[in-house]
Amino acid sequence: MSGGEIAGIIFASSFALLILFIGFVLIKVAKLVDETARTVSTFNQELEPMLAEARVTLTEANKQLKRIDQITEDVEQVTENISSLVAVFTASLGAPLAKLFGVVQGVVKTLGKRR
Repeated sequence: MSGGEIAGIIFASSFALLILFIGFVLIKVAKLVDETARTVSTFNQELEPMLAEARVTLTEANKQLKRIDQITEDVEQVTENISSLVAVFTASLGAPLAKLFGVVQGVVKTLGKRR
């Protein structure tokens, strides 16, 4: 055996080891890709029901918000009605009470001067 043949055998052996190493790496990468694909598939299967539940929850929340808006509008109308009622009550009783107070004050002053 000459030096060139020995170098060729070493080169061929090194090349074979490199191919084996690359093969092992490719097998590991293939397993990783398969596991990732299974994980993504499982995630998609579990995500769909969660999104459906979230959609239902948002729909129900919107219904409740519409109810609260209606209640708020009703309270606003009741407040306006009470305010109007108080204004009418004040106007209807305020003027006669002011006149009565004026008369009472006049009587008190008149009686106060006589003493």
